[in-house]
Amino acid sequence: MTEGAHVVAVASGLPGDAVSTPPGPARGVWRRLRADRFAMGCLAIVAGYLLVILASAAGWIASDWSREVAVSSAPPSWWSPVAPGRSVVPQAVPAPGGPTVDLRDIDPLAPRYEDWRARSAELARDEPQRAATLPLGADKWGRDVLAKAIKGAEVSVLVGLGAALLATAIGTGLGALAGYFGGWIDDTLEWLYNVFTAVPNVLLILAFAAVLRPGVANIVLVLGLTGWTGVYRLIRAEYMKQRVRDYVRAARSFGVGSGRLILRHILPNAAPVALVQLSQLVVGFIKAEVILSFLGFGVPVDAVSWGTMLAEAQSELIVGQWWQLAGASVSMAVLVGAFALFTDALRDALDPRLSRPDRPARGGATSEARTSKNGDD
Repeated sequence: MTEGAHVVAVASGLPGDAVSTPPGPARGVWRRLRADRFAMGCLAIVAGYLLVILASAAGWIASDWSREVAVSSAPPSWWSPVAPGRSVVPQAVPAPGGPTVDLRDIDPLAPRYEDWRARSAELARDEPQRAATLPLGADKWGRDVLAKAIKGAEVSVLVGLGAALLATAIGTGLGALAGYFGGWIDDTLEWLYNVFTAVPNVLLILAFAAVLRPGVANIVLVLGLTGWTGVYRLIRAEYMKQRVRDYVRAARSFGVGSGRLILRHILPNAAPVALVQLSQLVVGFIKAEVILSFLGFGVPVDAVSWGTMLAEAQSELIVGQWWQLAGASVSMAVLVGAFALFTDALRDALDPRLSRPDRPARGGATSEARTSKNGDD
């Protein structure tokens, strides 16, 4: 129990142990999240993806995604494009009959044919057998689509998280400076903000990506340097609101410096806004990385992501081989959808006032019912 709670207990005539310390804001947020079963389901899906990505980064799974383990364009194990009763192995056509012709008199290489056939048979025996089907099929080179989807998730999520952290750090820092100090600092940063927002975000990303080489680090840099404007606008408004509060004025009157006020006093109150923006940027940057890789501005040619899988699936879809397109699309849709829905629940848990009025509150009562009850009291 804190000293303040002990003083209140003594002044009230109660023993010190009778007053418990109120739960912190983080505990309250977690309690509201746990009450939302849908949000916990989305969190479980995101956590499952993260576990698979960590296992892939450690080399435990999908480390051999580039190895050709199946025949070209092998279908999924649970789906067969061949009609029942027909074999997928082409039947040998018998050679036409006729007299045997000795070519040794006219072909100088004829004596070597038998030796070459024997060596070819040995190489065929030593070559590993390729699978005819895989759980999610194979691409036209015989690579496992499931392993590619897992490795692509690792790249896409790494880019999304890294770029979101960079953009949130830039936007929070610049927004804090502009909102707290104002004056010429605010005017300069507002001019910079207007320059970045004057150009459409897609064109700005493509312009930066065209200058830099394809690579994961460069994609993170491009998305982070172009995606900070939304965070800056909200953090600037939050700091402008907080700097005139009584607790800031009281701290300033006691001689607390500007740096300590910005980082230790105001930043914790602006952190929920930054956290919600961070989670929203992760979703947006995952989709942006997929678009860049699809257009050829993303990961290098020797890497794989969901965008490169979609680009490869274009030619395969023409001949009816849809499984690589489905594997990349479903993997991305499930993760992005779960993360976006969890972000919405996290926003409501951080600030219950932002909850939708039609969402039932804990205990089954709606916001209108609580308002009516307060009016009757």
